[in-house]
Amino acid sequence: MAPRRTLNFIDGDFRTTSSARLFENRSPIDGRIVSMVEEASAEMVDRAVRAAKAALDGPWGRLSLKERCDLLFAVADGIERRFDDFLAAEIADTGKPDVLARAVDIPRGAANFRIFADLVRATPEHYFPQDTPDGAGAINYTVRKPKGVVAVISPWNLPFLLMTWKVAPALACGNTVVAKPSEETPSTAALLGEVMRDAGVPAGVYNVVHGFGPNSTGEFLTRHPLVDAITFTGETRTGEAIMKASAVGVRDISAELGGKNAALVFADCDLDKAVAGTVRSAFTNCGQVCLCTERVYVERPIFDEFVARLKAATEKLTQGHPNAAGVDTGPLISAGHREKVLSYYEIAKADGARVVTGGGIPDLGPDLAGGAWVEPTIWTGLPETSRVIREEIFGPCCHVQPFDTEDEAVRLANDSQYGLATVVWTENLSRAHRVAAKIDVGIAWVNTWNLRDLRTPFGGAKQSGIGREGGQFSLDFYSEIKNVCIKL
Repeated sequence: MAPRRTLNFIDGDFRTTSSARLFENRSPIDGRIVSMVEEASAEMVDRAVRAAKAALDGPWGRLSLKERCDLLFAVADGIERRFDDFLAAEIADTGKPDVLARAVDIPRGAANFRIFADLVRATPEHYFPQDTPDGAGAINYTVRKPKGVVAVISPWNLPFLLMTWKVAPALACGNTVVAKPSEETPSTAALLGEVMRDAGVPAGVYNVVHGFGPNSTGEFLTRHPLVDAITFTGETRTGEAIMKASAVGVRDISAELGGKNAALVFADCDLDKAVAGTVRSAFTNCGQVCLCTERVYVERPIFDEFVARLKAATEKLTQGHPNAAGVDTGPLISAGHREKVLSYYEIAKADGARVVTGGGIPDLGPDLAGGAWVEPTIWTGLPETSRVIREEIFGPCCHVQPFDTEDEAVRLANDSQYGLATVVWTENLSRAHRVAAKIDVGIAWVNTWNLRDLRTPFGGAKQSGIGREGGQFSLDFYSEIKNVCIKL
């Protein structure tokens, strides 16, 4: 049987052309073809953007706030009704374990629409009374208006969660959207088009175009003159290219980019919690989370014990088919990405690393031999100048290094071009506040990892991005805030 086709969703329906170029969407589990995906041409992207513009000026723009938010709740309900379809699509594209996608990715995708619908309804406008020379006074108040057509470019590691994390607040604020999912993970974005249509969202409000970056769909979308704002999550070099495109026409951009995150483990920590937390922060989703820890700095008195316990805990992780009982670690996203990760495994060996555990490809049997599997890996002994320490790998690996003083730990953590997240493990409350404040990142966790309140700001410093998402911060990006001044 021929693999199914994944089509572009434009102006309320799936569109195809006889001349469409197709590309393969392969499962990272076993390498089989999941679907053939139609790459959107420049003409298709133009149709999507113009459909979004027409909806903005037409039926979507005429809805009241209540009507718009009610539709977003209907979208969330539709996702939950088709939970199993979204779950199957997410697993087929990413290979992540059922237990992870079932508990996190799909529920969060639905929740994003409810959260931002509620938030935009509850957000007050600002009021500023003003004195005037004649004594009569004036009043100023703010009005939020949508930015317009928003290009949403989302990554492959958390495709449904991160795409809805952008689409939901954009629509809640009254914008329309053209979404470009990663070419590695097109399925859930397309499936959401069906849910949008069935929920009664007007045609053109939500559009999906598939393809690649340079000289393809991504470039056609970011350079389109009718796109008013761009939101992107992904690799830093791609973010730089998108930022250059956004400068033409002075379009707003939000970019959450790469990371090389550090964990600091102090001798006064709860060692059980620190080891368990570091296993999570290094190896969740096979290390393919922008927030994952790739650099671990441990105070010298507990260094040897920490490494031994981290090794033992890591070797208890179970790889295998995502639907199998007990599996908690999936493959990398693709054979190409595995080549990249394994190249860093070789660099680590060449630079003199001691391989504590892992370092290669697991033998999971003939059924999974075609998948993008690698072993969770821990190193010690590398110099801070090694590429393994300096560059984002985005795989299930971490390097563990000792430190002697608090100042040294902070210096090591900050010695990076990136600044997304950090974790501090300590039972000393003063140290926790002091160290978290000194590390140059957008997010600092103490004695936990990836504990997220969706009202809080999310984003990075330095080359980890620009702008913030989450709660009110998302609304501020997806809205134009107008001041109205009335002389009394």
